[in-house]
Amino acid sequence: MSSQPARCLVRGSLNIDEFFHVQDIVRPGQTISSTKFERRSGGKGANQAAAVARAGGAVRLVGAVGDDGAWLVRGLARYGVDVGGVSVVPEATGRAIIQLTPEGENCIILHKGANHALPDPPAASLAAHLADTTHLLLQNEIPWPSTLAYLSTAHARGAATVFNPSPMPTAAELRAFPWAQLTWLVVNEGEAASLLRALCGDAGSAEQEQYHADWPDDMVLPAAFATLGRLAHCETLAATSVVCTLGATGVLASVRGLGETLYVPAAKLQGDVRDTTGAGDCFTGYFVAGLMQSGEERLSADELTGLLRHSVQAAGMCVEKNGAMESIPERAEVEARLSGR
Repeated sequence: MSSQPARCLVRGSLNIDEFFHVQDIVRPGQTISSTKFERRSGGKGANQAAAVARAGGAVRLVGAVGDDGAWLVRGLARYGVDVGGVSVVPEATGRAIIQLTPEGENCIILHKGANHALPDPPAASLAAHLADTTHLLLQNEIPWPSTLAYLSTAHARGAATVFNPSPMPTAAELRAFPWAQLTWLVVNEGEAASLLRALCGDAGSAEQEQYHADWPDDMVLPAAFATLGRLAHCETLAATSVVCTLGATGVLASVRGLGETLYVPAAKLQGDVRDTTGAGDCFTGYFVAGLMQSGEERLSADELTGLLRHSVQAAGMCVEKNGAMESIPERAEVEARLSGR
């Protein structure tokens, strides 16, 4: 266990989320009217930083907004995020245009805006910038070279590195990515399949772990289990553990050195699904906070299962409310739900 206090740095995006409430997601060539409009804080970097903070972790966000995003930065500070690394640039703050149905399904269009306007510091300054960082969390809503620069520097300094590649990089970017520098990869089932096609081809045809008889035999879990099994045999990912979120089915994790795939079912909801927009970011932030709080480089199956259960419960509570960042629960609320209080 490291004696250094756990501290996460998120190099990521900050967006203004503009929600258009609709009965159905618009089809090509169709014009529809929304039933309601809302403007809220968002961006995968901001959402995940807020989730780390809400889960009890010390977290600093590095990113950029325009003059129109000052309220977004103030909100993050109220959640407990260190926003000293958020710069104000001439470009407008990034936008997410979100269609949201009554069932909680969504469709999102991104405008990068200020997220792609922040120059990275020189290598020496970047190393100093990451000096007290034990965990680095990255997404894919900032310039690709910035992602690679932060990853390389954090890895060289011995930090645990976590990548949630959403939106999914191109196949060429995935093949050129320095996977040996990545500790944890967090993807959904579709992203895991794309990763397999890009990196592994026919890898994983060797004997794989048997599907567990006591696991659900639905349309999602067996296919995701097979995909994760093939990724585990992919030489490119030899140093990387993979967590695969499955929405209403739960989560799978293939952890290097553990020798087994872990499965945690989705949390039971107390109410209807209102909005799934922030669930993935909530899960990822809680997962990273759990790694930070464990203080161990290697966790047992039971420890990891408990960590995943907390993360799944937080994501489940998130979808019971509207919004992305605003719906992330406090750690005490998650623990109370898990204990039945």
